[in-house]
Amino acid sequence: MQGDLLPDLLHDRVAAGRALGRELIAEGFVPRVPEEWIVLALPRGGVPVAAEVARALKVPIDLLIVRKLGHPRRAELAMGALAGGDNRVVNAEIAQGVERIEFERVVERERTELERRERVYRGGRPAPELRGKRVVLVDDGMATGATMSAAIGAVRSAQPSSIFVAVPVASAESLSRIAQQADEVVCLVTPEPFEAVGTWYREFGQLDDESVRATLDAIRSQAT
Repeated sequence: MQGDLLPDLLHDRVAAGRALGRELIAEGFVPRVPEEWIVLALPRGGVPVAAEVARALKVPIDLLIVRKLGHPRRAELAMGALAGGDNRVVNAEIAQGVERIEFERVVERERTELERRERVYRGGRPAPELRGKRVVLVDDGMATGATMSAAIGAVRSAQPSSIFVAVPVASAESLSRIAQQADEVVCLVTPEPFEAVGTWYREFGQLDDESVRATLDAIRSQAT
């Protein structure tokens, strides 16, 4: 069983986030002016990972909500991803054969869910100002890289000074793709064959809205 071979750092998302935070510091990510930096978590799975990264770097944390565009007949297969401001990334190979009306139906459904999560997770808080900031995008892993690619596009439009991507685990293909879009990418392990992000965690439970809010509230309260 693959799980028996996993290192302790991928025991769960929290452990992975702590290991990722240590790796970032070892690679020189030591913010001298914390206010110039921000960690952005991709919910839901990226939130507990990002919380530990933000603690390690001692910088603020917020969210960047991105939704996978699942294939109409194979929802787990990503045709692309959608981020705020209608930033889209489309995998033309996977989307091939999907009628435009079907594709747009998926986009509209995911846009509705994206907007719902913005309301629920932010609780009335405005989106963070990213202009001139050093942004660290964090997720629990990357399989195709479509979601992270959409996230980078959304952040880039806000004119940050730099965009870094940090994930515990990724496929070699996605890592290569994202390295061309971000200023720097940090990843702990790139196992092959990759299969899926959850394969490389011993514990990879589904997270709900309440757990996301609780994690964010806890780290924000510690920062005040």
